[in-house]
Amino acid sequence: MLMLACLMLCLGAQGQKKKNKDGVPMLYIVENGDTVFVDSIDPIWVMPRGTKMSKGDWRRQYKLIYNFNKVYPYALAGSKMMAQVDSVIAADATKRSQRNAYTRDVMFELFEIFGKDIKNMTISQGVLLMRLVDRECGIPPYEIIKEYRSTFSAKFWQMIAKLFGQNLKRRYDPEGADARTEQLVNKWNSGEWDEFYYSVFFEYPRKTVIKREHLKSTVKTREDKRRRAEEAELMRKSMKEAKEML
Repeated sequence: MLMLACLMLCLGAQGQKKKNKDGVPMLYIVENGDTVFVDSIDPIWVMPRGTKMSKGDWRRQYKLIYNFNKVYPYALAGSKMMAQVDSVIAADATKRSQRNAYTRDVMFELFEIFGKDIKNMTISQGVLLMRLVDRECGIPPYEIIKEYRSTFSAKFWQMIAKLFGQNLKRRYDPEGADARTEQLVNKWNSGEWDEFYYSVFFEYPRKTVIKREHLKSTVKTREDKRRRAEEAELMRKSMKEAKEML
């Protein structure tokens, strides 16, 4: 009787396992009477023979890939915006005062667009972003600040960068110090980035979303300034009248 009960329990357990067993139907093709099952697997990247890296090197490589995925879209957006700024200045900013006012407006607009994201970056991500901005814009951060703001501003930010062991004047070197970063750029530009990232982290990369890549700032003329002053004065009078009526 006991043996019968044990046999029934075993059979019941086996039936339960079969019932709950998961599986995915596979595609198949029949050729000349033979059935061949077919499936697809995600691609992986295999390092070339002779590639040897220490654990520390691998960790730095993983960190570089992760940071690159996050900050490179900002460098690409910055390049587009810089081209827009150059175009506007060449067409409309005939006076130094207009140029200074316009670049000041652009600076505030950039803070509005990217300020929160950049504040949340790590130091290593910020450094990588500077290298990539140099690559995409063809000019180091120091010269960008000097060209669009002033030499004083450039020297000030260079001093801040040196406190963190960085140099805003250092150029992007695709065949030297920035060779690994250049390899990642090539992966991105070839359309292989998502698969490459997956082969490293076994998950597809999170996409960095840029709010907008077009600046709204424009060069202000004297007429624009006069109109804004009149609008501000009208608003002030309206507010004053509203308070007197209360």
